[in-house]
Amino acid sequence: MPKQLKYDKILDALQKLLETKELSNISVSEIAQTAEIGKGSIYYYFSSKDAILEALVERNYEAPITTARHLAEQREISPFTRMALIFQACRNSSAAFLKTQPSTTKAAPERAFLHQKYMNHLIVSLKPVLASIIEQGIAQDLIRCADPVSLAEIVLIVLTVKMDNTLVPSTTDEIERTISALVSLLEKGTENPAGSLNFLMAQL
Repeated sequence: MPKQLKYDKILDALQKLLETKELSNISVSEIAQTAEIGKGSIYYYFSSKDAILEALVERNYEAPITTARHLAEQREISPFTRMALIFQACRNSSAAFLKTQPSTTKAAPERAFLHQKYMNHLIVSLKPVLASIIEQGIAQDLIRCADPVSLAEIVLIVLTVKMDNTLVPSTTDEIERTISALVSLLEKGTENPAGSLNFLMAQL
């Protein structure tokens, strides 16, 4: 069996098992059995069950992140337009995350654990992308910001927490108010006039 196919079968197996079981109740042997491969093959690709989960999270949410990275390189597009598309990437990724989550109360600890993995991956992956866009705006004299990396991190933390709506459950109006406040903070942080970045809200 080709290496990539076997690698994907392992991730597919964990994904399938997570639909009906809690991660803590899933063994490496069960993953191997579901993937229809030997248990020893699992350890050729992954050091542990947690490593399989990390790879699954990365694969599931890589599409919007890859798009965001590609956008960061499109310098002919306004930095603010690309920021709006980063916002959209967060929304799309959050929507994908929510579709995979069980809704039972019993699964709450499981959701919290998976949520932490998801949040970490999204923020770590997108922070350098968003910071790069802000830095390009600074170079074009469109943005004034002393710390693009920290600003990018603040924006992403707020977006991921509000958009997946699991850590702090909110109504649609509450989410919109929070993102509106974030846009206002972004305007101040980049020294742009109040209301000038309201178009970012259109991506939410």
